[in-house]
Amino acid sequence: MRRSAEDAGTNRRFEARDGLGIAGVVVCLVVGMGVILLVMGLWKRFARETVPMLVDLPGGSWAVGGVLGVITVLGAIGALRCAAGASDRTRLSRGMHTAGTAACCLAAFGPLFYLLSGLPGKNCRSESCAYIPGTGSAFLAYIISAVLVGLLVYRWISARAEEDAARERERMRRLRKKGKGKSRAGRQR
Repeated sequence: MRRSAEDAGTNRRFEARDGLGIAGVVVCLVVGMGVILLVMGLWKRFARETVPMLVDLPGGSWAVGGVLGVITVLGAIGALRCAAGASDRTRLSRGMHTAGTAACCLAAFGPLFYLLSGLPGKNCRSESCAYIPGTGSAFLAYIISAVLVGLLVYRWISARAEEDAARERERMRRLRKKGKGKSRAGRQR
């Protein structure tokens, strides 16, 4: 008896290239996880070595937290503006636009993770995970400044949008007075 081509495709044996494909995926996952853990470890080490220097600057931890909160808000605004870009650009322009969006996202999320890295580790008992004095107050100042500056920027943007909408309504009202603001069907009546 001869099998049809469809049965042969569904019941084919496990081949060597299938095994190599699975092994390749596993290797990529392991290497990717290793790179992610390496970057996170280097970031945490960088933060834990530099946070004490920043906290000792004039103004202390409150000033550091406030400045990092403002950087977060400005980075978020930049990321939102960059993400809403036009897609009819050249490849180089799109690449530069994507790089700008990535930099703004880094500015938006970087300070948060920087301050979180200064807080003590949950299950770590070594000295490298100890609490860095001033990190808690810097984190509190970060949250307060990010919320306040974010609300101020939101209110400013909303007020500008409302002004633009009122200006457009006034322009349409003037055009309707002159008879030019009507729809095509309205002009034909």
